[in-house]
Amino acid sequence: MKEFLDKNFLLDSKTAEMLFHTFAEEMPIIDYHNHLSPKDIAEDKQFKNLTEAWLEGDHYKWRAMRANGIDEKFITGDAPPGDKFLKWAETVPNTLRNPLYHWTHLELRRYFGIHTLLNEKTASSVYDTAGQYLSKPEFGCRGLLKMMNVKLVCTTDDPIDDLRYHRMMDDPDLHMLPSFRPDKIFRINEKDHFENYLGALEEISDSNIHTFDDLLAALENRIRFFHDTGCRLADHGLEQLYPLNFTASDIRTIFNNARAGKSISVAEKEQFTMAVLLEVCKIYNRLGWTQQFHLGALRNNSSRMMQTLGPDTGFDSIGDFSQAKNLSAFLNSLDSTNELAQTILYNLNPRDNEVMAAMAGNFNDGTIPGKIQYGAAWWFLDQKDGIEKQLDALSNVGLLSRFIGMLTDSRSFLSFPRHEYFRRILCNLLGNEIEKGQLPDEPELVGGMIRNICFYNAVRYFSFNELK
Repeated sequence: MKEFLDKNFLLDSKTAEMLFHTFAEEMPIIDYHNHLSPKDIAEDKQFKNLTEAWLEGDHYKWRAMRANGIDEKFITGDAPPGDKFLKWAETVPNTLRNPLYHWTHLELRRYFGIHTLLNEKTASSVYDTAGQYLSKPEFGCRGLLKMMNVKLVCTTDDPIDDLRYHRMMDDPDLHMLPSFRPDKIFRINEKDHFENYLGALEEISDSNIHTFDDLLAALENRIRFFHDTGCRLADHGLEQLYPLNFTASDIRTIFNNARAGKSISVAEKEQFTMAVLLEVCKIYNRLGWTQQFHLGALRNNSSRMMQTLGPDTGFDSIGDFSQAKNLSAFLNSLDSTNELAQTILYNLNPRDNEVMAAMAGNFNDGTIPGKIQYGAAWWFLDQKDGIEKQLDALSNVGLLSRFIGMLTDSRSFLSFPRHEYFRRILCNLLGNEIEKGQLPDEPELVGGMIRNICFYNAVRYFSFNELK
């Protein structure tokens, strides 16, 4: 019987063990999509306790606690930090077979050297021990990232962000770049939000937005500002892409009506979204950026909790939206004029794995390896089963060797052992197939591919000159 979380955790064969320890274990990390706070990184924030570092903002843990019958005051409420942690510790034994059980104990080991299983009885000692470490200067936010050999992180930033913290960041051992996420501009059917957002966009871009063309000019102004601050990625979180069934006149009318305070229908919102998206994607292409599409989340399912806590608090789930036809039409519209930027496609519904992997192959054009990527297993899928299925889908219809690897998509500075988790799963898959004779027993060939997936493919794909 193997020991839980031993050095060969998730590695089922000697070849898998060799691949991980020789080729993957020591590779640096590029985390090209996350929701970390740029302010916390730039100022090297020191966490007061393990609750603040580990539980605040982590809706994975919040969902588990709610499922375990924990009162909301111990999750997002005003209970003392120690009491909140105790409730999490009570929940952990009930997460067996949920990836949280693995992640929790990997994180305790990798950051704090704590090998104790977390439960109600061990909660106090774990909390105190981790707290002692977190009080040390080297356990600030940057230190936590460097412990995991993180070399570069790309945060997720709104067009109206001033990027002050990216600009003040000066650390030769850790690079922080912004990525451009314009999702809030699409909410044209929410009158108060849209007016307020346009006002903020006018101020930050030093412009007046009276027409749709004015809006596009303001967005381009912000995109170029982001570019000057080192940004090379954009991201979009949408349920799905919509039909391109509109004219320029339609969009001008929709925008003018919104500006006049008139009601905007759902269909008009969808048309506006696609019109804006097409135009900003053309700008990304001109600047040599990569565009990401996170598709398929059904968000804010509980209207009661949305009103109480707001978005991104653990009430989102997998949606069953149709993806292929509209996504194909959108990518083709850009490709037909040679304006399709490097693109990463992520799906949240596992039924769409092969759809996305195959879609990527439709628009690779030989200009660079893996121009259109089938992205890493995301959110509800970034666990062992989901990662294996994503790797299989990509391998079956694309080139695994050109894959740009894992990311955390996390708000937690303690989540970076997820890269190790992914790497172990990758090496186990390849190692077991070598032992079955399904891949050649050529360690340098397979190991070289592993190193590329872990690090080098992303360096080349994003042209991260900071790391060359």
